[in-house]
Formats: sequence, C-alpha cells, structure tokens
Amino acid sequence: MSGHSKWKNIMHKKEKSDAQRAKIFTKIGREIAVVVKQGGADPNSNSKLYDLIVKAKANNVPNDNIDRIIKKAAGGQEKDDYEDIVYEGYGPCGVAVVVQTLTDNRNRTAGDLRHYFDKFGGNLGQTGCVGWMFQEKGVIVLEKASVNEDKLMEDCLEAGAVDFNSDEEVFEVFTDPSELPGVRGALSQKGYEFLSAQEERIPANYVRIDGEDDRKKMENLLDALEDDDDVQNVWHNWENDE
Repeated sequence: MSGHSKWKNIMHKKEKSDAQRAKIFTKIGREIAVVVKQGGADPNSNSKLYDLIVKAKANNVPNDNIDRIIKKAAGGQEKDDYEDIVYEGYGPCGVAVVVQTLTDNRNRTAGDLRHYFDKFGGNLGQTGCVGWMFQEKGVIVLEKASVNEDKLMEDCLEAGAVDFNSDEEVFEVFTDPSELPGVRGALSQKGYEFLSAQEERIPANYVRIDGEDDRKKMENLLDALEDDDDVQNVWHNWENDE
C-alpha cells in the first residue's frame, strides 16, 4: 500500500514551533477527554484511550498533562460536550479531502472549514461526496530504526494484520478497523512499541497537482485545516512526492 502520507504529516508537526506543539497537545487532550467519557479512565479496558495515550507520548505530551486530562474527564470536570463530525470536500485540481472534527459549536466549525476551502481554491461538499474514495482501516505505526522488518512482518501476519508498508522512517501495519485493538494487543505482548495506533481513511487512488500555484494552495489548505483547534484528522488523496 503506497502513497500513505498521514505519518509524514505527524512527523512534520513535531518539528514545528512551541505554539504549534501546544495546539497538538490541545487536540489530543480533547480526544482523550471524549474517549474517557465514552469508555472510562482505565486504558486496560478502554482500547481507544490506550491508543491515544500512545499517540500523546509519541507527540511528546508530558505524562502529567495526560494524567490531568484523564482525571478531569473521569471526574466530570470536563464540561464541554464535543460532537464528532466529518466534513468532505475538494481541494485544488479535484483532490478529495476528508476532515474529522471534534467541536462544541458545529456552526462555527462548518463556517471556518467552508472559508478555508473557498480561500484556497477548493469547495466544501455534501456528506458522502468524496468519502466513498476512502477505505477505513486500522493503522499501527512503528519507528523503523528499532524494528527488524522480517520479524515484524511475520508477527503481523500471525496477529491478523491485512497489509504492511515500509516507509523511509516508519513501518505501517494495516488492519480491519474492528481488528485494530486485537492486532495492537498481540504486537504489544511481543514487546513492540508504537508511535501511533488508530483508525484512518486510506484513499483508493491519488491525484497529482502539476501547477506550482495549485500545489501552494493545497499546502495552504492543509495547513489551515491542521491549525484549526476543532480539526482532529485530515485525509486526502494528493500524491505529493516531496
């Protein structure tokens, strides 16, 4: 499975400024608060919380911050009620874009997203307009430097993974969404440590952008979406070779 660029985006985020890192902490904290409300504060019985803690640590969120967020949500001190809303649209040159948000004000979020798409040569569409171009999969990411590829592939097949990808910096293990906790648990028992383990949307095909102006607009659109506090994940089918 080639062209999957989600982790590259995460790696780039880690290199950004303190203010942008703080924004990442806020986004992950919001996710943690929601899953604690839904499934409890024990990561051993709440697999989504476990995976978010892994994600938080990979993004250098301090342990004290993670513990504080969990305790606040478990104690009912988190007053905001967030909705999980997915938006779909087109970027320049027909690039398909899917945006997952957690928002306490859907009117504000929809208005902001529409502004970003309009400003950078795209348009926000109706639900379902591009979602059919993506397949939902569980994705487990491991740092390449510390893992033996042949052994990992063998262990992944044994655990029930459906696909495997070797990138420049990481290995990506793909599962059916319902099998993600089981595969992650089996690999964890074998001593593997993860950079990320979560459900993602993988495009069936990719679109190239040849014009420099359109490429810049697409970059600006993705930056605007990623910088919005309500946006948790952005998936797209832009084949960016850079």
